[in-house]
Parts: sequence; C-alpha cells; structure tokens
Amino acid sequence: MKIKILCLSAIAIVSVLLQQHTVLGQKELSHNGKKKVKPGIEVLLEDHLDWIAGKRVGLITNPTGIDQDLKSSIDLLHEHSEVNLTALFGPEHGIRGDREAGEYVESYIDEKTGLPVYSLYGPTWKPTEEMLENVDVLLFDIQDIGSNVYTYIYTLGFAMEAAAEQGKEIIVLDRPNPIGGERVEGPVRSADAVSFMGRFLLPVRHGMTVGELATMWNHEYSLGVSLKVAKMKGWKRFMHFEDTALPWIQPSPNIPTQETAYLYAGTELLDDTTLTTGLGTTKPFELVGAPWINGEQLAEEMNAKSLEGVRFRSAYFTPMFGTYEGERIGGVQVHITNPKKIELVNLGLQLLDTMRNQDPAQFSMTEKYVNLIGDSDAAEMIEEGEPVERIINSWQEELTNWVDHVRNQYLLYGPYPEGVKPYKEKTVLGILPLDLSAAVGQTIPLTLQGFDKKGGELEINPEEINWEVSNGLGNVEDNQFYAIKEGTGEIIATFREEKAVRNVDISATLIKNIRFGIHDAYTRIVLDLNKSVTNYTLEEDDHRLLLTIPYGEIDGELAQEGGSIPVSNSPVIEHVDYRVEGEDFLAEFHLKQPSVDIETPTYDSRIVVDLQHQ
Repeated sequence: MKIKILCLSAIAIVSVLLQQHTVLGQKELSHNGKKKVKPGIEVLLEDHLDWIAGKRVGLITNPTGIDQDLKSSIDLLHEHSEVNLTALFGPEHGIRGDREAGEYVESYIDEKTGLPVYSLYGPTWKPTEEMLENVDVLLFDIQDIGSNVYTYIYTLGFAMEAAAEQGKEIIVLDRPNPIGGERVEGPVRSADAVSFMGRFLLPVRHGMTVGELATMWNHEYSLGVSLKVAKMKGWKRFMHFEDTALPWIQPSPNIPTQETAYLYAGTELLDDTTLTTGLGTTKPFELVGAPWINGEQLAEEMNAKSLEGVRFRSAYFTPMFGTYEGERIGGVQVHITNPKKIELVNLGLQLLDTMRNQDPAQFSMTEKYVNLIGDSDAAEMIEEGEPVERIINSWQEELTNWVDHVRNQYLLYGPYPEGVKPYKEKTVLGILPLDLSAAVGQTIPLTLQGFDKKGGELEINPEEINWEVSNGLGNVEDNQFYAIKEGTGEIIATFREEKAVRNVDISATLIKNIRFGIHDAYTRIVLDLNKSVTNYTLEEDDHRLLLTIPYGEIDGELAQEGGSIPVSNSPVIEHVDYRVEGEDFLAEFHLKQPSVDIETPTYDSRIVVDLQHQ
C-alpha cells in the first residue's frame, strides 16, 4: 500500500507542476497564441530591483504604464515592499490621461497613494529642484507612438536634462514602438523648426523605442546622465503593436485605437492647414477632409495612387469640437490593410496634395507648419505645390546620413539593419551647462561629468581634461570658459579616450520685446530674445522681483533708454520696468503683494516667468 500511495503522491505532484507550467506558459502567450512581449516595468521588477534598492524613486507615467495584467506601474511600485516610491510625474494629458491636448495640468496629491503628482506640462516641462528634492532615481514608463511631434518623448528628454543638472539617475522602462522599428521617414528636424522639442531633433518617423532614444540623446548631446534601460523581452523591430499581444491603452484622448496610432505620424501632416485631421470625431487621424472636399472624388483619386498598406473610403462627418466644429466635412476614411507596408509621410503628403488640388483657393498653411514638418525648405515646397516625390527626395540624403551615422549606433533590439551591431554600454560624458551662450568678455564655469559603461560615476581630475574651442571663439583655463569673439562653434572636452561636445554661441544677448498673458492660474511674462540663455537670475524682494540678464542689450520694439510695461488685469503684478545698468539688462517686476510663487518654463529664445495666482 505504501508503494501505491507514494506513486499516487508522485503523480499528484507531477500534475500540479504541469498545471503550474501551463499557467506560466499561458501568461507568456496571448489568447491568439502569439508570444507576449514583456514590458520594461516587469523586467525591472523581476531582474533589476538592485538598480533602485535603497533609493527614493520618482515615476514619470500615465495610464499606459501597465504590466501584461493591466496593473499600473504606480501600483506595482507603490505596493512593492522593496521599492520606495516618493513622487509621481505626469506629462501632457496628465497622469490619468484625462486632459485634452495642450490643457494645463496642475500638480496635486494622488488620492490613492498619497504621493505628490508633479505636472511636466504647461509652465514646467523640466522637473525643478523642488520636484526632485526627495528623488534619487527617475523611472520613465509611458507608451510612445513613434512620431516626432508626440510630446511624451520630450518629457523624457527634459527629465534627462534635469537629471544631468541635478545629479539624478534615469531608468527607462522600455515599451514597443507601435509603428515598428524598421522604417524611418521624413526630414530630420532642423534647429530653426523647433517649438517644444528643445535640443532633441528627430525625423517625422524615427523608428526607435524610448529606451533607444534616451541612449542616443545621452551620447549625441553629451548629457552625461546616469542612464539605464530596462529592455523589453521578446520585442523585434518588425513588430507593430498588434504583434506584441500586449493590451492597448490609449496614450492620449485623441489616440483611442491602435489604428489611430498607426496613422498618426502620416495624417498629422494635415494639421496647421485648412484641412482637418478628424479631431472631434470618433476616428481622429483616420477621417480627414475639409468642408469643400468631394469625398467620392478624393477616395477615387487616392485609391488610384495604389499606396501600399491602405485603402480609402469616401466619408462625410461633423466634428463635435476642434477645427470646423459643427460643420459637415467631406473627405475619406483611411483603412489599413497592412500596417507594415505604409509609408506614413508619403501618405500624409499625398492626402494633402490631392485635397489641395480639388480647390487650391481654399487651401492654406499656417506659419506653424514648418514646426510640424520640421524643415523650412520642405514646408516651402509643400506650400508651393511641388510634387510629393520631389519633396521627399529633398531630404533623403540627410535622412540617410542621420540613420547610418547616428540612429543605427544606438539600437537595442534586432533584427538589426545589415552591417549594424547592437549598442553596447560605453562611457558617457557630459558638459555643464547644457546650454552654452555668452557675450564677448563673459566668463562661464564649465563642469565635466560622466559614467563608465557599468554605470559607475567617473572620478574626473580637472587636470586630466583637455579643452578645445573651435573657431577661435575663446579659451578654457581652470575649467573657466572665456569668450573672446562673436560666432558659433563647439567646446570639446577630452577625458582619457572619451569626448564630449557642447555647442556654443558667442553674441550679445538682445532683449527684443516684453509681453504678457493672463491665464486662470498664473500671469505669464515673456521676454523675447535673439537666442536661448540660462545664465539669468531672479531675485525676490518685498513687492518686487528682479530679473538680471548678464551682458543683455535692448533691441527691437523696446525703448533704448528703458521704460515700463503696464500689465493690465493681472491679480499679482502691476508693471515691469526695464533698463540697462552697467553690463546687465534688468527687468523689475512690481508686484501687488509682498511675494509670489514663480515658475520658469524653458522655451527657445525666450525667458518665461509665470507668476502664480493665489
């Protein structure tokens, strides 16, 4: 009897083990048998808890930050006994994803966790020192959609800048690029076509994951950040989101479905024109048109082009909000037949060209279109009605060069393009300040920092640094840069075998205008400049705020002898006086109360001061 009981027990144990194996196997497979991709949040918690052990953790996320079982990254980290989650950060649309595009998102306390939630959209794109006071390491867990005008990747970029400046670590919890990692399309954004992107210049469709973008930016822009990427398991470059078997969560209100995400980088190119991208309908970026478009004719003409991966159906619709709210729109619905074959930029420009040709007099583009397409020459060619093929060919050489010599050096996932090897961890150096601008005669202290390929902080002896300044713009002595003549160039730091490069602009800082805007939560004071500067100071005194710009000069619409700008209808400020005193430009903010909370969001060629309403 004992032998029989033992045999039965053994059978029972084997049965239980087989059931457990089956359950585990089912978790690796989706309902349709596809192998699931494991996102970075799960990889971090399973394999890399040592990265955050004993550290105060901040999390940048939104509703797309989930695991395979739909549990949010916030809950996974907050409930984990070995994780000390201390702060949450929300991008555009907020941490719950319930705000419209461009809507200001306030900071608040999260009811579920009791943690502070800081907004990284609106007045503050870059985390401030106060926001990061109780954070040692920042995690980034947000689903991107592969377009260079989708703001979440720049939230990551600005967080990396803050980490470089404040000595914090960054860990990217990687997620799939839903439109795949093979195709790269569109012009590489030029520095004169930047709105909110800062230094982070990309083509329309970049074909990278957020982890790959972060890795590239850390090296290419000499940020010198302590960066780690919790790489996905199972993701391949040829995959679209439907191939990952991961649950789809809309990343923002106007990207409700996978199909929307698949088309966005293409049909978004109809924005900033008299055409509509279908915002205000249930099919944004799938429905496109204008009040003066004949839908049947457009569908026929677009289908005749035989664009791969898509078909077109005549459609009439009425947006509930946005462009042409309440008007009947003629156009088409773009139907996807094979997402892997769609050339998105060509799709967008072909739609634009064909709709314009129905009634050229009704078509126009705004000045903002150059920021959308990312290249002033391309925008001009589009406006002049150049053939789409010629427009695309105009940027192809530069795009190919960027792909071969920049992008392909930082790929973390295969299959890799022919001749390309996977990125291997290596030493990274960074030069502070990140934005280097000076006037002739000005002195700026420089700092070189970096981390080795294992993530260890480098001990950098200043005497081992070799500094070079191009174009004779100045020289560096004892880690101090001395500006000698006007011009643009580079400052290059070499430490052992590694180099870091920082662009430098030597020119007078010209203050061209002072303007203001009254918002619900704050009064915004804007100083328009001829270039970006970061070396200004703000000092608060009783009923007064003093802004000082070293080596600043009055130019443009402002009176050379100085003057006063009244700020009407503001509850916190009466007027701004300005003048030049010695070598500095001074702007005096005269307040209606003893003190005021301020924020200073970063914009190119502007100083922006937001005075918070009480």
